Amino acid sequence: MDKTSWMTMCQNTKEYVDGVNEFLKFASDNMDTDGLICCPCKKCCLSKYFKVDMVHDHLIYYGICQGYTIWHAHGEKVNFTPNVGTNAPVNDEQSQEGPSEMHTMLQDVFPMFVRGVVGGGLEMGVEAEVIDGNSQVSNEGVQKFYNMLKDADEPLYEGCTKHSRFSAIVRLWNMKCLDGWSNNIFPELLEFLNELLPSGASLPKTTYEAKKFMSDLELECVKIPVCPNGCMLFWKNNENRETCIFCQTSKWKQNADTDGRNKKSLAKVLRWFPLKSRLQRLFMSSKTASHIKWHAEGRIDDGVLRHPADGMAWKTFDSQHNDFVSDPRNVRLGLAADGFNLFGNMSISHSTWPIMIIPYNLPPWMCMKRSTFMLSLIILGPSSTSIKIDVYLEPSITELKELWEVGSPTYNACSKRMFTMHAALMWTINDFLAYGDLSGRSTKARFACICCMDNTWSKWLKHEKKFSYMGHRRFLPMDHRWKKQASAFDGTKEINHPPIVPNGDDILRQLENVEYVADMKKRKMTSEHDLDVQSIWKKCSIFFDLPILERKFVTTQS
Repeated sequence: MDKTSWMTMCQNTKEYVDGVNEFLKFASDNMDTDGLICCPCKKCCLSKYFKVDMVHDHLIYYGICQGYTIWHAHGEKVNFTPNVGTNAPVNDEQSQEGPSEMHTMLQDVFPMFVRGVVGGGLEMGVEAEVIDGNSQVSNEGVQKFYNMLKDADEPLYEGCTKHSRFSAIVRLWNMKCLDGWSNNIFPELLEFLNELLPSGASLPKTTYEAKKFMSDLELECVKIPVCPNGCMLFWKNNENRETCIFCQTSKWKQNADTDGRNKKSLAKVLRWFPLKSRLQRLFMSSKTASHIKWHAEGRIDDGVLRHPADGMAWKTFDSQHNDFVSDPRNVRLGLAADGFNLFGNMSISHSTWPIMIIPYNLPPWMCMKRSTFMLSLIILGPSSTSIKIDVYLEPSITELKELWEVGSPTYNACSKRMFTMHAALMWTINDFLAYGDLSGRSTKARFACICCMDNTWSKWLKHEKKFSYMGHRRFLPMDHRWKKQASAFDGTKEINHPPIVPNGDDILRQLENVEYVADMKKRKMTSEHDLDVQSIWKKCSIFFDLPILERKFVTTQS
């Protein structure tokens, strides 16, 4: 019986008990001076330390983790190479090149389970601090790591020395995404490759199998059903609802298939890419973890504006939130939103909205590169979201609030330790029309100026049938000569002072009486001369105060 075959046997057999004793003898020879060893039973999952007798009882009662075939947490060191388990020779060039691309990728994806790179492979090791108190998560992570490491070391077919199963699938999937291969072409390619390769080749046969394999990299996409009219998400507490709360529209569309049966499919879907795992990947990757603190440690503060950290908004934020600033690893974010026509044809009315997240901790030559942009949401058309964009933003805003208030446990590849990462949304990036949709502020009609608010100097042009905006001379000094030049402007002298720009508290007080109405046709419109707040604010934006928005939803439903 070899070293690990006893692990799959029943726990009351003599072979299993002998295997446990052999394991404990090996662990005892390599244990620390404190006399404790890491327990690999199915309950502890390498997360707790006990004396040898207690570990023995756990292994007999609960059984050992089936994936723990290499005893890395108990002193065993193994150098992995792409040719382990095969008879193919390893030439000197391969042994001197160091780790392969796939091993480097695994080291960035699962750094908490890797101690380093040795001899062209990975030296595995689970950090006790990483998994302590979170055995379920660590067990899943360890199992994923073992599976992918096995695939990275398993050759594509017997005798293949250039590609492993892992590298072949990653390369094919990368080409599919970058070159836009459709879901119809990709399985045909996989089928053709399986015909070309020897019978023992381990390529997936369908797109679903390839996608399931790539999902272990943990950059998932969540599909959330949406009301066809954009009134609400069928998410969280409303996940099991069949119709919209507001318009009573079903979330399903009816399609008749070739057999005449009715087949249910969702009428509209929101694609949400969770932000937390993508931010964690910045710290887990050895290529980006060292740059996260550039704004605090690498930036030259000489008064020149080269980065958002040199601006007043960043510095004002720092003066108000000392707890957040105390850890420079906390992430500052920007959110960009705008709609565009997917088809590049102006004769087709279509508007799809991608929502992008930009991390501003990185240096300027990195933070504005496409590789660091994070796609947060894809809001499908064909019509624009208008002020209903808050409905679609709910998953991202909920996650941002959690990152601000609670944070997320994250592994830092530089310090090789866990820390609690927090994030703050500093800016939104959009044009003037999208600004109105995101903020809920009117950007047209009588009160279009976002600074003057209800003091906007606007005049309706009867024959042109549009508003004209004047009053810009109010912002000049009172003794400026242009204020008295009536004939050069609209025939009047300007004697007014500039309007007072409201602060955040003033805006929230104005929004207390603004209700969010999902159906814009039912929203009560004010008259042209009514200075009611509703004519300035179309809604309470989800960016301002989420509890207010939830309260107005309840009011509207009742």
